[in-house]
Amino acid sequence: MRFSALRTPVLLAALAVPLACFAAPSAPSTAWDTANAQARRFMQDTMQARRIPGLQIAVVKDGQLVLSEAYGLANVENGVAATRDTRFPLNSATKSFTGVAMAQLAQAGRVDLQAPVSRYLDDLPPAWGKVQVRQLLAHTSGLPDILDAQGLLGGSTEEQAWTQVTALPVEAAPGKRFRYNQTNYVLLARIIARQAGMPYPQYMARHQFDVVGMPRTTFGDSYDLVADAATIYSWFPRKTDAAEAPQRLSHWFYDLSPGLWAGAGMLTTADEVGRWIIALSQGKLLRPDGVRRMWTPERLNNGEPGAWSAGWPIMGTTPDLQVGGMGGARAAFIVYPERRLAVVVLTNLVGADPQDFIAPIAAFYGAAPTTDARRPSTKRTATP
Repeated sequence: MRFSALRTPVLLAALAVPLACFAAPSAPSTAWDTANAQARRFMQDTMQARRIPGLQIAVVKDGQLVLSEAYGLANVENGVAATRDTRFPLNSATKSFTGVAMAQLAQAGRVDLQAPVSRYLDDLPPAWGKVQVRQLLAHTSGLPDILDAQGLLGGSTEEQAWTQVTALPVEAAPGKRFRYNQTNYVLLARIIARQAGMPYPQYMARHQFDVVGMPRTTFGDSYDLVADAATIYSWFPRKTDAAEAPQRLSHWFYDLSPGLWAGAGMLTTADEVGRWIIALSQGKLLRPDGVRRMWTPERLNNGEPGAWSAGWPIMGTTPDLQVGGMGGARAAFIVYPERRLAVVVLTNLVGADPQDFIAPIAAFYGAAPTTDARRPSTKRTATP
């Protein structure tokens, strides 16, 4: 994956991001009207403070979508408004969907999450085959990463990067420690394709998107021609800027080859993520016991809980469990299972870090603030 800032003039007027709401709540009048009003004010203040061009928010409470709105601009330079139909990239939040896919295959008896990877993939280095499938999901595999700070290893094609990464030694014994990396999800996509008998994107469409009703959800990156996709921006300095240069809004590009889609490739809407969370809670994608197992933190070899469960980062455990997805420092959702609550925020600004301000939104709907330090690091703007 390659990232760069494009030297594109941006009108100063674009800095005053329009905050008019372009979509009404799903229900015209509900018991959550006060909370919805508080959430709107908070989101508009947050957009201004963080200089976020465009944003979608969806709130799920008690199995219903109680708030779904869009604000600002999907494309600044052309004045294109963000709507509820605008597609935003999930980036690494895609991993939560892949976690559900693996849990579905486990429920169907096609995958044993405790089994070594070598049971399903026979073309790996011998040391890799000892890793259990569940350790790929929870980033405790100890495998080397197919990405570095510049993107695919060696700045090469996916095939060349795969040749390089498989020649590297393992970094730790399986289960010894948590370390986030994309190799894990490249392998999971291959397992899904082999055990389901169809490519990863086709499996996701047939067994999740079609089941839930997610017609806007697709795969790709900022180089692909995807209709109604939000343009991605950042305020980060450009490589050619002088040290004292003022901040300016710039295009941000990310490049994802199809082999990386299981870890970071989805584009969707907050509405559709909300409907997916509802379907998950209602047993339409997994049985309740499968959901509980999927959200159980993976334990390390020393017995300590890791930072992730099966495809889901553990955002907190006190006062109750909080799981979610976050990606590209611009998209996030957090589920509060015991409170029957979820909040989805998708933006088109790298560095918006919505996972950092979802908790105040959730508090309007009755979620208590987390008091533990289990939340994984979110400062990963140079990776998916």
